[in-house]
Amino acid sequence: MGKTLAETYPAARSVFEEADRALEFPISKLCFEGPEDQLKLTENTQPALLTVSTAVAAVLSEKGIVPDFVAGHSLGEYSALVAAGGLRFADALRLVRKRGRYMQDAVPPGVGAMAALLKMPEEKLAGVLAEAAQGEVVTAANLNSPDQVVIAGNAAAVNRAVELAKAAGAKRAVLLPVSAPFHCALMKPAQARLSVDLDAAEFHTLRYPLINNYSAQPVTEGAEARRGLFEQVPNPVLWAQSMRWLAAQGVERYLEVGPGTVLSGLLRNIDPALKASKCGEAADIEALCTS
Repeated sequence: MGKTLAETYPAARSVFEEADRALEFPISKLCFEGPEDQLKLTENTQPALLTVSTAVAAVLSEKGIVPDFVAGHSLGEYSALVAAGGLRFADALRLVRKRGRYMQDAVPPGVGAMAALLKMPEEKLAGVLAEAAQGEVVTAANLNSPDQVVIAGNAAAVNRAVELAKAAGAKRAVLLPVSAPFHCALMKPAQARLSVDLDAAEFHTLRYPLINNYSAQPVTEGAEARRGLFEQVPNPVLWAQSMRWLAAQGVERYLEVGPGTVLSGLLRNIDPALKASKCGEAADIEALCTS
C-alpha cells in the first residue's frame, strides 16, 4: 500500500522517508512489499496505516485540497491530528507504535475477542450485552453505523453475545480476526502505559477542528486532543455520531484518506445523501483532482 504515492509524488515519498527515519526501520518497505504476516502485527500495522494516510494528506495539501474538519476512526484519529497540525508526524509514529504494542500486551492471546453485529435491533443491544457478560467484560467498541456495531471483551462473553444477538434478531453476528479486544475495559492497562507517552508528547492548537472518537464533538486545542487519544483506548468509537455531527454542520463531501473504503461504506449507511471519495493511491488523487 502507498507504493504508487511514493513513486508519483515527492511530497508522499518524503513522508515515507521521514517514517523510516523516525522508527529506525524501513516501514516504507513493509508498506510496499510486506510480508503480510509482519504487516499484520499491531505494532507495525498502526504506524504503516498512519504513514500512508499522512502521505495522502501531504499530497492533497500540496494540491490545495484542505479540509474544513478532520476525523479518524480509532488509530485514524492520529492521522487526522497530524493533518490538522495538532501533532508532529514523527511523534505520532512513535506514539502509535507504542500504542499497538501496549494494546497487544494488555490481553494475552485468546483471552479477548471482538465481533461485528449487523442489523442488530438497537433497543436490544444493552440487554444482550448485559446477559452475555456473566461477570466478564463485553461492551460496544465501535458504534459504526445504524447497521453495524462492533463489540469487544473476554472471548467467552463475546461468544455468548454473538449467539444471543442472533436470537435477538441480528442479521449476522460474526467474530473478527483481530489480535486484541480494542476499545473495551480490558484495554485499561494499555491506556495507563500510553498516558505517560501522551503526556510527554507535544500537542499544538489544531488548524482544523477534529471530531474526536470519545465525545463525537469538535476539539481545537492540543490538550483536548491529547485527552481524546487517552480516552479512546478503553472507550467506544462514536463514529456514526461523529458523522451525523458533521452532516448537521452542512458537510456534504468526505475524503477517505488512506488505504481501503471501509469508512466510505459506513458513511453511505449512516446517510446515503453524503458523498465520499477514496484517496489511497495516486490514481485516486488524480481522479479527485479532475472531478
